[in-house]
Amino acid sequence: MKIFKKTLTALLMMSAMVSGAALANSAGDAKVRAAGELTLAKTEEAVALLEKGGDKAQVLQLLGEVRQSQKEFRYEQTERLRQKAGDALRIGREELEKGDANALTSLKKALGFYKEMFVVYNAAH
Repeated sequence: MKIFKKTLTALLMMSAMVSGAALANSAGDAKVRAAGELTLAKTEEAVALLEKGGDKAQVLQLLGEVRQSQKEFRYEQTERLRQKAGDALRIGREELEKGDANALTSLKKALGFYKEMFVVYNAAH
């Protein structure tokens, strides 16, 4: 009887740990997905505004929001893409601040990387 109680207790504890980890993981997935969606939306908004010849300060503000949200859009299989997107975003921002016409190209490149990341992330989740 003692062995049965110990076994039952161990199984219950293991079950609680597994279900707790699953709940924590799903909350983490939701956070990453929300950050990915925000990153994509803000990047698309910045590119569209820049294409229309919008206010430079407004585009820079959007890029700042992208920079913050992309920090939460992390997934191990897309880490290299995130780094490339971050580099393209940084270059695009610098070009925009200098008034360089290549800023739009760099931001579109970053947007492409973010889209690719989101596809990979969605395929795995």
